[in-house]
Amino acid sequence: MPEISRFFGIVVYMYWRDHEPAHFHVDYSGQKAEIAIDPVGLLKGKLSPKAVALVTEWAAIHQKELLEDWELAKNKQPLLKSEPLR
Repeated sequence: MPEISRFFGIVVYMYWRDHEPAHFHVDYSGQKAEIAIDPVGLLKGKLSPKAVALVTEWAAIHQKELLEDWELAKNKQPLLKSEPLR
C-alpha cells in the first residue's frame, strides 16, 4: 500500500486497484478509515473529530492530486506524494 502523505501522526495511503468510489485510506493512532475523494468525506471506519478535520482539510487542498493518484493506482502505476498539512 503506497504511502501518499504523512502529517501530525496521520498516514495517508492508497491501495492499487481498489474498489470504487475513489478514496484513500487513513491510519491514525490505531484508528483506520476510508475517505472519499470527491466529494471529500468519511466512507468507512472511525477517526477522532480532530483527525477528521485535519484529513478533510488536507484532502480538499490536494483533491486534484488524489484523483490523479486514484487513476494511477487503478493501473498499478507509482503514486505521487502530496505535501503534508502544515
